[in-house]
Amino acid sequence: MLTVFEFVILFLASFRLTRLIIYDTITAFLRKPFHEVIEEEQPNGAIVTYMQVKGTGLRAWIGELLSCYWCSGIWCTTFFYVGYLFWPFLFKPLIFIFAIAGCAAIIEVIISRLLE
Repeated sequence: MLTVFEFVILFLASFRLTRLIIYDTITAFLRKPFHEVIEEEQPNGAIVTYMQVKGTGLRAWIGELLSCYWCSGIWCTTFFYVGYLFWPFLFKPLIFIFAIAGCAAIIEVIISRLLE
């Protein structure tokens, strides 16, 4: 059974890894073979950007996975949890790095919203 502290650390690490894979620019190269970014100009002149999944079969499945925060979150959480259970000496440092980065991301969003 996990302690509350372990749960929170795994929660934050999974949150950060999922956001890294799904949204961050630095991992766009991972998504590029599976997604096409489409920009459309609205009647009011605003540009709307959205992703369209490329291909069929396995390629489309991976594209859907990489565009779904909920789906990827399950796999990221599973990755960290299984690693933590079976190889804690390898995964604890990785989990703590991602958890701390997750806290920093949350704090950054809060501060940027307060300063708007």
